[in-house]
Amino acid sequence: MGRPADRLKEKISVLGAQTPSAPAPAEPSGRGPGRVEWIALGLTLLWLAMVAGFWFFAPGVASTASLFNTVSLLVGMALPIAMIWIAAVTARASREMRAEAAALKQSVEAMRMAWLNQQALRSDQNVEKKLEEIAAVTRQAETTIATFASRRDAQASQPSADRKAALVAPPPARSDDSEPMLALGTPAEELRSPISVADFVRALNFPDSPDDADGFRALRRALEDRATAKLLRSAQDVLNLLAQDGIYMDDLKPDRARPELWRRFAQGERGREIASLGGIRDRSSLALTAGRMRGDTIFRDAAHHFLRQFDRTFAEFEKNASDQEIAEMAETRTARAFMLLGRVTGSFD
Repeated sequence: MGRPADRLKEKISVLGAQTPSAPAPAEPSGRGPGRVEWIALGLTLLWLAMVAGFWFFAPGVASTASLFNTVSLLVGMALPIAMIWIAAVTARASREMRAEAAALKQSVEAMRMAWLNQQALRSDQNVEKKLEEIAAVTRQAETTIATFASRRDAQASQPSADRKAALVAPPPARSDDSEPMLALGTPAEELRSPISVADFVRALNFPDSPDDADGFRALRRALEDRATAKLLRSAQDVLNLLAQDGIYMDDLKPDRARPELWRRFAQGERGREIASLGGIRDRSSLALTAGRMRGDTIFRDAAHHFLRQFDRTFAEFEKNASDQEIAEMAETRTARAFMLLGRVTGSFD
């Protein structure tokens, strides 16, 4: 059986051979006589020459040599030679141990680098898989919204006369080429009944599930209104981008603000008291959103566009809504996204 260092080196070499990215460790040097052995041999020959000179040229040494003296002389001659070669063997063993330690260190380093490369490859694969899943969900959501926008519910398009409008009446008709005009010069959009408060609030929350018929109906009604459609599309873009970072509005539990603060905000007031509208306290969501605002130009542009659309639409909604209706609007997913982005961008200050 070999030494423990040899067995460990063999195991690491086998593992390194099984790993494609691990280079083979270098063989330890020290095979054959080295400089230490040659120095020891030279010192031995020098010592023997000195002893021979002392034996043959020293007067009276050979004539007075007895058995005891001869043994003493032989021990005195052999002891330095033994010490020289013990030192040489020790130096050679030390050199071999250093070489083996260097080889083992190189093998371990190669194994570590191979392991890190494998972990990085697995991490890249996991990130790509998650990005593909997010892209698939985003495409599905966009297709669903496009389907809802393209379908027309004839029964839902005829609200009752006593339903309260969410937004104020639009300005007088303009005579331009961008709107389809009727025979008397009235745009076709003017003949549509305004969206009700209930449908407006329900649309801002988006459908809860594929079976949410009321949510889909309200969403189709809202998309028929130009101002509301702009807000909903900008909100959809922002919600999809936030979902890429794992931020979902259903997970946020904002602090409720009084309806009078929302009214003061709609009328243009800003400041410390109005800042309580940004009731999102989730630190991770705030940090992720702030980092995305700094580093992602597309997200920053989409967020600012959404904030402008919400500010403009809410200013019109506040004129017709009661305090209870404003409170219900503040609980929607669109309003939570506005609170989150408004606090990150400082829109309430």
